[in-house]
Amino acid sequence: MKRLSDNTRGNLRRNLGSKLLSLALLAAPMALDAQTTVTLFGALSNFDVLNDTGQDTHGFEIEVDGVTPAQISYTFNATRYGASKTVPIPGGVLIRWQSPYDSAANVFTVSTTTPSTFSPTFGHSCVMTNIVGCDHYGVGLVYYSTAPTATSYYWLVADPNNPGQLVRFAGPKVQIPQPTVTVIPPAQIGLPPQVVFQIQVEPPPPPPIPKPVPQMGDAKWVRVYKTELQREVNLDELIADNAAVPQNAGQLETGWKLLQYNPNSHGNSGILRNSGGLNSGSRSVLRRYEFFKYSGKYDPIDHTALCLDPTCSVADPSEVGDFIGDQNAAANVGVPTLTVSKVGNGNVSGTGAKISCGNVCSATTAVGAVVTLTASAPSNGVFTGWTGACTNLDPTCNVFVNDQVAVTANFATIYNLSVGRSGSGTVTATPSGTDRSINCGGGGNCSAKFKEGTSITLTATPAAGVNFVSWTNGCVATVPTCTLVIGKDTAVQANFK
Repeated sequence: MKRLSDNTRGNLRRNLGSKLLSLALLAAPMALDAQTTVTLFGALSNFDVLNDTGQDTHGFEIEVDGVTPAQISYTFNATRYGASKTVPIPGGVLIRWQSPYDSAANVFTVSTTTPSTFSPTFGHSCVMTNIVGCDHYGVGLVYYSTAPTATSYYWLVADPNNPGQLVRFAGPKVQIPQPTVTVIPPAQIGLPPQVVFQIQVEPPPPPPIPKPVPQMGDAKWVRVYKTELQREVNLDELIADNAAVPQNAGQLETGWKLLQYNPNSHGNSGILRNSGGLNSGSRSVLRRYEFFKYSGKYDPIDHTALCLDPTCSVADPSEVGDFIGDQNAAANVGVPTLTVSKVGNGNVSGTGAKISCGNVCSATTAVGAVVTLTASAPSNGVFTGWTGACTNLDPTCNVFVNDQVAVTANFATIYNLSVGRSGSGTVTATPSGTDRSINCGGGGNCSAKFKEGTSITLTATPAAGVNFVSWTNGCVATVPTCTLVIGKDTAVQANFK
């Protein structure tokens, strides 16, 4: 197997720029108790693949079983073949990328040739590049969609019997396993959930004539790199050259592991599981799989891999064959939570979640739950509106909880403005943001209530034959107009003489 030089690796790991989309496997929420859930918000995967068919291919096909076309939200179309076509089939969907066909010349105009060397690509280097024989593909499902029952990849070659038509390569299908992700709730609330990534190699095709000894499948080597982030991962990050994709030696989780289907191991054969509890604050787990062919010896009777290391846990260089491809996978995991904050004095209650804020200002829900929040101001206050997941002025708001959702209820305290007069004259108090004015005329004092932060413009008008002298108390001025901002109970006096 040939290794990349540092310069070659640097050329491969460049910023690809485009926002590219990939395959999303999605699972249902896992309940911890009646109030708490752990949810797989999205399991993302995409892959680089090298043409190892030994001939030119003219397209690629992904078969996704157990889903419908309506669940396909997007397909990755920055390929040498252009946009894909989605075709329903019994029990699933086909996504196909294919070359145009020149009927006059009787040729397909675009091809993926077989490369002379098969070197690691980091899972995101084959997007519209000049790397010979290497392509990148992916498809996405609607968020919270039903998980596929199976996903398979195929190279497409020219149909020798039907010019202009493509068929699947007659040899083995693409040997890049598709990861599946599940979330296992913790035994106790407050502990991290377990996130399980699983890949499984294919069983061998049935022999034309049944053999007396069940046959093992072809073996392949895999290495796994892993990291966690304290945020959700975007789809385009799995193909861009950035630190989100685990590829450093310190991120190696599983060294060389040989996977081989064993017909005698009922339902648990050729499987690699990587799992563990999330670190504190982690919102996503990312893994990168590198797949290589096994080039060592096989048992001539049952096709068991005969590694130089009897346990096949150490890969001798002579046993590591051609690179097959990289698979990048990530799971965004979280607990659907509604958190209510308050600005000012007031209370918030919630139906559909245990919210009583005042006291309890955060609650977990089932994913997709709708919580009705009601804000209640005290007797000396007023509710001024929601911010965050709610943005209206009505004291009641419905919140759709599909992740970690935050809402802020804003309250303002009501203060009293008292206007007195010495001498004959009137005072008009005009609050900002409203046409409502308060007129203080006749004898005695007048007062009104305003919410905290309100700007009030006071205008003094003396009676006939009388002059305005000054403002005292809350306003200190000798001109007829005075502006103040309400921050407490305030008294002012207009003096006329």
